[in-house]
Amino acid sequence: MSFLRTNVYPKLLLATASTALVVVFACTGESKAKEKPHYTVKADAASGPLANIDGKPVSEEELMGEGEERMEYGEALKKVHDVRMSRIGRVLLDRVYGDEAKKANMDTEQYVETKVLKADDKVSDRDFNNFVKEKGIPKEQVAQLKDRIYAYMKMQKKQDQLQALIVKLSKEHKVELLFKKPDVKMNIEIGSSPSFGKKDSKVKIVEFSDFQCPFCSRAAKTVTELKKMYGNKIEFAFKQYPLPMHPNARPASEASLCVNAQGTDKFWKYHDKLFANADKLEADNLKKFAKEVGANEAEFQKCLDEKRFAKAVDEDMAYGNKIGVRSTPTFFINGKAVQGAQPIEAFKEAIEEEMSGG
Repeated sequence: MSFLRTNVYPKLLLATASTALVVVFACTGESKAKEKPHYTVKADAASGPLANIDGKPVSEEELMGEGEERMEYGEALKKVHDVRMSRIGRVLLDRVYGDEAKKANMDTEQYVETKVLKADDKVSDRDFNNFVKEKGIPKEQVAQLKDRIYAYMKMQKKQDQLQALIVKLSKEHKVELLFKKPDVKMNIEIGSSPSFGKKDSKVKIVEFSDFQCPFCSRAAKTVTELKKMYGNKIEFAFKQYPLPMHPNARPASEASLCVNAQGTDKFWKYHDKLFANADKLEADNLKKFAKEVGANEAEFQKCLDEKRFAKAVDEDMAYGNKIGVRSTPTFFINGKAVQGAQPIEAFKEAIEEEMSGG
């Protein structure tokens, strides 16, 4: 998932390269935060009905529905918003450079790329190796994917340069948006899920996650940062959503709840331990990690043998499916969906917005 998509010109996006790398980034991927264009939102907060049936108004809230339908509706609105934002960037470039491009007998895209950006898309071996390491691409796949990775990185480099230009122009020109970011919230119940923070916090975050998902492991580090940053200003809950493609995720989910039965503090230590060892979740290690976080071994083993929390995991998964969760990690911040291992800045922005009543 991408936190900020400029997507101004198709030719600057090597779709083939990025699509080919989907196999590399399993679960729901991460993205890096980038500075947003400095646009002023002047949309009217009040929204009228979108239709009338027999003279009675139909609001957008009514159209959204509940559960999975609401999640899908919210995703559709977000896509429309993202496209609008990208097109605003394109029009901004056209307004600023369009005349110069015509004089140079070029279209705006060509002019911006060759005359304004003078884009350097070279990728150093060091950057390549750092990318491979950061994304955890298996060594045996690097040679096979090398050309595609380089193409992807070159595309991303151009994209970043273009994004920086749009941010610069947005500071120099007055851009007012007459549409708002969609505000679609789900009613998410925390229930008895393991949690930290205050129950009456203004901001409640619920995560659906998988202990064997590599991007969930990265998101777990962000959760730790949020805990340090906000403490009792938020309530954070963890729900189990082990994916079928990860054979050790389901046993790890049940094991974590067995540890939670011995204390929530132990659960969060176990949570961190599992995500730090997401590639080592065999049965013996689940027991070893439980012992290391201070769980009673005999009670833990009895809990596992009895499959005491199998139903609880089933219920979390069924609940996730009902509300439209389809990938991990998926977060809900006061009911607003945030998908993927997003950067800490994305969470801070959403949390601060909720705290300020935005």
